[in-house]
Amino acid sequence: MRVQVQWELAILKNDHIEAKKIVNELLVDIFNRILIIEAEYMKKQNVKLSMNEIHVLEAIERVDEPSMSNIAKQLHITVGSLTTAINTLFQKKYVIRDRDVDDRRKVIVRLTDLSYDVLSKHEQFHNHMIDSIFKDLNVGEDQLLIDSLRNLSSFFSR
Repeated sequence: MRVQVQWELAILKNDHIEAKKIVNELLVDIFNRILIIEAEYMKKQNVKLSMNEIHVLEAIERVDEPSMSNIAKQLHITVGSLTTAINTLFQKKYVIRDRDVDDRRKVIVRLTDLSYDVLSKHEQFHNHMIDSIFKDLNVGEDQLLIDSLRNLSSFFSR
């Protein structure tokens, strides 16, 4: 409620600097809350992985060819950082590493059944989160939200 009052005052005063501060505060707050709630949800689902490890599994599933370099690019991290995460996930039996048949220098990472179970639970969390966002919106507001999020995503994709 405090942010709502600050926002209304900033709009009334035509104070763009204050409005920007409020938007920044909201974005940081939303991001942090999502991470905390997501981690709590996964813990309640008996998932014994960190959110970083879950996001590595998600990236492996998303890329067309799950080589170490492609996965690292997807996550915007170095191959060295990914190697550390993959080693842990391998020890926990969430991934399998194989050499590419055509290029033995290339390591291909595959998900195990344990991974698919975790990813299913992770997807459930995201579905619940999105459903809760759309619960109270109408069609016109949906489009405004989508356009705003698309602009935000475009900014972060630079």
